[in-house]
Amino acid sequence: MQITVTVNGTERTADVEPRLLLVHLIREVFGLTGTHVGCDTTNCGACTVRLDGTPVKSCTLFGVQADGRSVTTVEGLATNGQLHPIQAAFKEEHGLQCGFCTPGMMLTGAALLEKTTDPTEDDVRWAISGNLCRCTGYMNIVKAIQAAGRAMQDEKAPEPAGAAS
Repeated sequence: MQITVTVNGTERTADVEPRLLLVHLIREVFGLTGTHVGCDTTNCGACTVRLDGTPVKSCTLFGVQADGRSVTTVEGLATNGQLHPIQAAFKEEHGLQCGFCTPGMMLTGAALLEKTTDPTEDDVRWAISGNLCRCTGYMNIVKAIQAAGRAMQDEKAPEPAGAAS
C-alpha cells in the first residue's frame, strides 16, 4: 500500500506492506532510529511516538494506520537546532542512564507538559507509567519532566513592565 505520513513536520510517502509495524516504518523506511524497539508487546514504551499529538506505542500499530496522520519522534522535538525544554531538562537533571527508554519518556513527558506545565510528582509518574526504565528509580526522570515544565512556564512568562526590549 502507498501511504503518506507527516513525520516531524515533513510529509513522507512510502510503499509498505499492510503488516509493517509503525516502529519499523519509522526506523527502517524513514531512517529515524531514535524510536527504539524494545519488547514488541507494549510493555516497555521504548517505541513511544506521538500520533496526532497522543503518545502511542508504535510496536502495536501498523504503519498503514498512520496514513494521513502526523507522527512526532524524538528527532522532531528539537526546533531550529534548539533542544526542546524536555530534552534540555533530561540532560541537566540526569534523567537518562543508558538512554534506551529516553525517547519514549521525553515524548510522553512532552505530551503531559502540553496539558500542564506544573505537574505534580504523581502526575508525572502516572503519565510515564507505561514506560519502563530498567536503569533508574525514575527520580531524575520525574525531576527532568518537572524542570522542563518550569522552563516552559518561564518561556511563556510575560516580560515585566518597563523592561528594556
